[in-house]
Amino acid sequence: MSSSGYLVHRRLLFHLCKSPCVLKRRVGQQRLLSTSGRCRTIMPAWVIDKYGNNDVLRFTRNASFPVIHYPNEVIIKVVAAGLNPIDVSMRGGYGSSTLSMKRDPLNIKQSGSEFPLILGRDVSGVVMECGLDVKYFRERDEVWAAIPPWKQGSLAEFVVLSANEISHKPKTLSHIEAAAIPYVAATAWSALVNTGGLSKDKCANKRILILGGSGGVGTFAIQMVKAWGGHVTVTCSQNAERFLKGLGADHTVDYTAGPVEEPLSQLEKFDLILDNIGGDTERWALGLLKPWSGAKYVTLVTPFMQNTDLLGIADGMMQTAATVATKALKHLVKGVHYRWGFFSPSGPTLDEIREMVDAGKIRAVVEETFSFSQVPQAFEKMEKGHARGKTVVQISQGGT
Repeated sequence: MSSSGYLVHRRLLFHLCKSPCVLKRRVGQQRLLSTSGRCRTIMPAWVIDKYGNNDVLRFTRNASFPVIHYPNEVIIKVVAAGLNPIDVSMRGGYGSSTLSMKRDPLNIKQSGSEFPLILGRDVSGVVMECGLDVKYFRERDEVWAAIPPWKQGSLAEFVVLSANEISHKPKTLSHIEAAAIPYVAATAWSALVNTGGLSKDKCANKRILILGGSGGVGTFAIQMVKAWGGHVTVTCSQNAERFLKGLGADHTVDYTAGPVEEPLSQLEKFDLILDNIGGDTERWALGLLKPWSGAKYVTLVTPFMQNTDLLGIADGMMQTAATVATKALKHLVKGVHYRWGFFSPSGPTLDEIREMVDAGKIRAVVEETFSFSQVPQAFEKMEKGHARGKTVVQISQGGT
C-alpha cells in the first residue's frame, strides 16, 4: 500500500470509529442496519463480588452489557425476574466448583473469574437483538426463559441467552406472572417427565405424592399432574391446605400434626413420589410406592453439588456416581426405582408449558412482588422459607 493510500485508509477507519453504534434489526427474513445514538457498554444490575450472606449483594450501574458471542443467541430486555431457593444457595457459594467447570471447561481463567456474578434464574422480557442464525424469534417478541445457573442471571436490565433456551411468553400472563413459572416448570418437567416417565398420555389415574407441595416446584407440579388427569396427594402445613386444594390437590397431609409417614402409610400406594424436602424422607418414602409396577421415587435434593464443592470435580463425581448406584440397586431389589431429578433448561419444554397456560390448565402463583431497588428484601423473604408460590422482582416496565 502506498503512503497516500495508507493515509486514506487510516482516515476512513477514524471516521468509522466516530460514527454512531450500528445495531442489527431483523425485518422479515432480512437483516437491515439502523443506527443508535449511543453504544451501550454498561447497564444497571445487582451483582455479588464474593460469596456470602445478603451483605454481598451490590447494586451497580456499571455492569457489563451482555454481548452476542454465538449466532444462535439473543439479547433480552428484562421486565421481570423470578427468584428461587437456588439463588440464595448460589449467593452463598453452593455449586461453585461445578458451575465454574461448566463456565470454563478448559480451566483457562483464574479462580474467581465468575465475579461480578448476577443471580436470578427466571426471566420474562422482550427480545432486543437476535444472532444471525436465530429464525424462530424476532426483535420485540415477548419471551420467557429459565436461565442455566452457569450463566449470568436476570437481576439486570438485559441478559443474553441461547435461542433454544427461550420460548414465546404466554399471551394470557403478564411479565410478572410469567417470571414465576420457567425455572420451576423446567425442574418439575425434568423430574416428572424426563426422569419419572410421566406424560399427558401416561398420567391418567396415576397416583402421585408430592412431598413439600407449597413451594414453587410443588405448586407447578400439582397443576401439571392434574391437567394430565393424575391423582395428587401433597404434604404441607395446615394453613396451606386450602391454597393447594385450590390448585387441584386431591388430598393433603399436614406435616405440622406429626410424622407424615404414618397417615401416608394408611393410603393406597403411589405410582410416583416427587420429593422436594430431602433429609430422612428416603428412609420411609420408598415404602409408599407400589412394588414391582415400575413405580419411581424422584428426589430433587441430591448431594451432587455438595460432593463436587467438598471433594473437587473428579472425586465428587465419583462419589456421586457410587452413591446413586448404591441407592438405586438397594431399592431395585425391593421392586421400586430410585432416581435423582435435575433442572434442565429447555425452550421446547416451555413451548409445551405455554400451551397449557394459555389453555387455562396452569396458572402462575406469585406470592410477593418486589421492585428492582428491593432485591435484598426479596432475598430476605426467600431465606425465611415456607413459601406459597414465587417471589418476583420487577426490573422494568412491561411492553416493547
